[in-house]
Amino acid sequence: MRALTMDVQESAGRILCCTIFRPGGRKLLAKGHVLSDEDVRLLKTEGMNEVWVTELEQGEVSEDEAVMAVAGAMCCGAVEIRLAAGGRANLIATEDCCALVDDELLKQINCTSSVVIATVANFRHVRAGEKLASVKSAPFAIAESQLEAILAILKERGEILQARPIRNAALAVLYTDPVHGDRARLLFESVVRTRLERFGATVRFALSAVEEEEQVTRSLQHLLRTRPSAILIASTTAPAGPEDVLGRAIVRLGAQIERFLAPVEPGNLMLLSYKDDIALISAPCCFRSAKPNVLDLVLPPVLAKYKVRGWEIASLGHGGLLG
Repeated sequence: MRALTMDVQESAGRILCCTIFRPGGRKLLAKGHVLSDEDVRLLKTEGMNEVWVTELEQGEVSEDEAVMAVAGAMCCGAVEIRLAAGGRANLIATEDCCALVDDELLKQINCTSSVVIATVANFRHVRAGEKLASVKSAPFAIAESQLEAILAILKERGEILQARPIRNAALAVLYTDPVHGDRARLLFESVVRTRLERFGATVRFALSAVEEEEQVTRSLQHLLRTRPSAILIASTTAPAGPEDVLGRAIVRLGAQIERFLAPVEPGNLMLLSYKDDIALISAPCCFRSAKPNVLDLVLPPVLAKYKVRGWEIASLGHGGLLG
């Protein structure tokens, strides 16, 4: 890439090397802008005869072409790509979704130093119209070989970002208490509904049960028949682990316990299990308040029908101190 001064009349199609300001200090055209015929007329009107531009050399790709190519290869799902000024492409959610980010692949691409990518956090709930990620190129142009290397990595490893849509999310809730299940429902129901509204989700069906293994098992069986997106177990007690009443009932149900203990505060006593493709989530003390806790991290991917694994819960420790 080389910079040169040229006659304004001949500058259409060239890239501005620096920002042009009007005499009063107001920006006229930004650095990196590709000059059009209309721009040429504007510059002449402003009294300019020469302009400083850049010219791509053999084996180089313009910044706009580079970021659009990388943006198209790095994402999938409910997302659209919009080219922005200054060698940038923004990825915008087309519907409410959960962002799934491959952190290691993101680091690998960002180490190339030719193109950098910023994304929202993994498992983040993103509303339609909000930005999911931004791709930025080195100024003006990058080497074609560097772009090809980045695209080859993405082709081999897959997308950095998935925007998984959240559609028709309806959960079931089981309220439990050692003495009377309705006590838990009275304490937690409004908080549960408030939290689910954040994600556009609703309660399809709710039951109350005394914390006794057989009764909890039967109640969970009834809720599973409604085919919810997930089942929340809102208990007034804190479990000692998978061996307590709730854990034994989940195992008796035939569900697989995926993870007990989350490196998140509040919410470290979370128990996550699956019965087929339906998640069962027990998060003691997280239903007493609508303040951020482990449920806000785990619910978006679950509602997007993504099966959260135990190692992914373990990865929540970095940034897991929520309050």
